[in-house]
Amino acid sequence: MNTLTRRRDKDSREECWHVFYGDVHVGTINIRAGVPRDSPRWGWSCGFYPGLEPNQHRAGEAETFEGARAEFEKAWNDLLPRLSETAFQEWRFKQAETAWKHRMWDEGLKLPTQERSGIAKCFCGAVISIAGLDAHIAEAHSDMR
Repeated sequence: MNTLTRRRDKDSREECWHVFYGDVHVGTINIRAGVPRDSPRWGWSCGFYPGLEPNQHRAGEAETFEGARAEFEKAWNDLLPRLSETAFQEWRFKQAETAWKHRMWDEGLKLPTQERSGIAKCFCGAVISIAGLDAHIAEAHSDMR
């Protein structure tokens, strides 16, 4: 069974933690920037896209990191039983698709959507069409995240 884990965002100037459920980034806990001094300092957001509908996302604020973490976990524990494995798979596919697209561009290759014919050659050597693009990424490159 997966549990929630946190990883510090090393690129953020403010303290920011990314929250993961297994391999899926499900939210963030961070110091809120630009808020008045008398406002709660910490914020949290719980949810991921694609996979969830916008009305399923939750967010809040707290005075302390511990308070934000506790509120995040409460929101996650309320949300998790409502999620199907399909929601997590949607997120994973989008990560693989984005990594694939960037590798294509890094190697100077065009996507099928950038070719007038709708057909292109993948960096793996496969000929791909617009219609077969999602299936190709899922079958050949889903481990790219």
